[in-house]
Amino acid sequence: MSLESVQQFFRDNAPDISVIVTEASSATVALAAEAHGVEPDQIAKTICLRIGEDVVLVVTAGTKRLDNRKFKDRFGVKPRMLDAEAVVEATSHPVGGVCPFGMPSPLKVYGDLSLKAFDEVVPAGGATNAAVKIAPERMIALVDGEWADLCQ
Repeated sequence: MSLESVQQFFRDNAPDISVIVTEASSATVALAAEAHGVEPDQIAKTICLRIGEDVVLVVTAGTKRLDNRKFKDRFGVKPRMLDAEAVVEATSHPVGGVCPFGMPSPLKVYGDLSLKAFDEVVPAGGATNAAVKIAPERMIALVDGEWADLCQ
């Protein structure tokens, strides 16, 4: 269902972008970079976090790590990652296929500034073997997200 919801999202909002489904798994940054022939940092890794009662998504360059101090300065709390079951419940996407597209209900999306170093990034596409190639600015615009400095 998750892959289909992402495909529908792009049919409705950006029909010029196709979801790429590969034979190879792209469930980790290293596997995704290999499968799509890009640098690991071009993989747009989506992290599902809880801020109080709210669930948010943070999309970062593949090898970047959240900076707890920057996160707390921005949101007033430490980041709390969701477990795999809660991620699926919130996004409909399995871990390794989480992306900011095609979710059952909108979540706030923050794009880390680390993504701006690239003309094109590769976020997952709702499955562990699916992805899209998209300009970071367009990705954040399509999901009504905002930019934030959240990584080390």
